[in-house]
Amino acid sequence: MSTGTAFHPRTAPLNRKMQWREWSGYFASSAYADAHDIEYNAIREAAALIDVSPLFKYEVSGPDAERLVDRVIVRDARKLEVGRVFYTPWCDEHGKVVDDGTVHRLAEDRFRWTAADPQLRWLRRNAAGLDVSIEETTERIAALALQGPRSRAVLEAATGTSFADLRYFRRRTATVGAIAVDVSRTGYTGDLGYELWVDVSDAVALWDALIEAGGPHGIRPVGMLALDVARLEAGLILLEVDYTSARHALNAEQAYSPGEIGLGRLVDLDKAEFVGKRALAAEARAGGPARRLVGLALEWADIEAQYAAQDLPPAVPQAVSRIPVPVFDAGGRQVGRATSTGWSPTLKSAIALASVPTAHAEEGSRLAVEWSVEGRRGRVRAEVVPLPFLDLPRKRA
Repeated sequence: MSTGTAFHPRTAPLNRKMQWREWSGYFASSAYADAHDIEYNAIREAAALIDVSPLFKYEVSGPDAERLVDRVIVRDARKLEVGRVFYTPWCDEHGKVVDDGTVHRLAEDRFRWTAADPQLRWLRRNAAGLDVSIEETTERIAALALQGPRSRAVLEAATGTSFADLRYFRRRTATVGAIAVDVSRTGYTGDLGYELWVDVSDAVALWDALIEAGGPHGIRPVGMLALDVARLEAGLILLEVDYTSARHALNAEQAYSPGEIGLGRLVDLDKAEFVGKRALAAEARAGGPARRLVGLALEWADIEAQYAAQDLPPAVPQAVSRIPVPVFDAGGRQVGRATSTGWSPTLKSAIALASVPTAHAEEGSRLAVEWSVEGRRGRVRAEVVPLPFLDLPRKRA
């Protein structure tokens, strides 16, 4: 049975249509407004407040904390300085991704680890022989994503402190009134944004303070539907949608290496031994992964034609589709699948993330995506385009 997060006393009254979904055992709002496009606009034009508390959270501490982190993730943990955050995947012994998330260095011997799936057993298994403590803090620490071009102004109004110097993927402590928070320059929207980590006992007070500070900046609570649109535009992957965890894969085809899901750039084969290193080194020697994650821009004229064939006006669902559909090459042969498909309000284009063979992953490659109208399957031409689809300079500014 799902339960409310620490912010539920505030989010529940706002979700008047009871548009909830389950996220790791918690209620997560799909949308607060009648339509989620106004919430998307808050992400891109003002400030958005998103409850991301259901993320699994762990604190890794002790003399060998760095060694454990370095043993598990594909990046070099020795380069993760206090005050920095790594986004990283971690793999099984076959070099296939178990999950991806963030690792925050809170102190020389203390880290906060976030993940989409439970990782406590995995971390403990890999901590064998190390002097390290691993505590799950999912129920103790609440989290809010404050995102959008006005997010910095809202944060500064709430804290009374400038955040102009907090760079991308950095973190530091702050106070909102008497509330202690940890602020990281991170997010899942591809926009300027922050994530605030707070003790659950202070969650409601933090929400109230941010809503008050954000009033002049057009702040809105935002649900998962709008977040899904923003993360697709940003080319950000979603576990069990754009790839399957190696722990859940039923066959080799369902397991993905970092290079197969657009994260190969993060793998450091020069660092000390880590889980999956030998398999990833073998993949690199063989010329890299056989398939790649690509961005597809779909031809609007073809979408129109699919609807016209049914005497219907053209339409694109506002919500991102997480249902995989076939991708075909120029000869009509299925070569891959589109995993997340949707309409970009900013780019005014239908876009998709897709897994295709390396031979079809080059920018400009011409492919086709299955598109169904009234149960009739058709095909829409698509072109491979660079990721992310939307790359906003303010995200890193």
